[in-house]
Amino acid sequence: MIGPEVTEMIQGYGIAQTLETTEAELMQTVFAHPTLSEAMHESVLEAFGRAIHI
Repeated sequence: MIGPEVTEMIQGYGIAQTLETTEAELMQTVFAHPTLSEAMHESVLEAFGRAIHI
């Protein structure tokens, strides 16, 4: 990952991987809006056809 503030997203993915979080758990997680890390939430929701911000 490359770009401004990408460390915000890396942290979220790192925590999810360490905790072995499932997609279902991520879909139920509250993410602050508007933030860059919200893209993690949107990508999981989109994979299941449930995106909020298209």
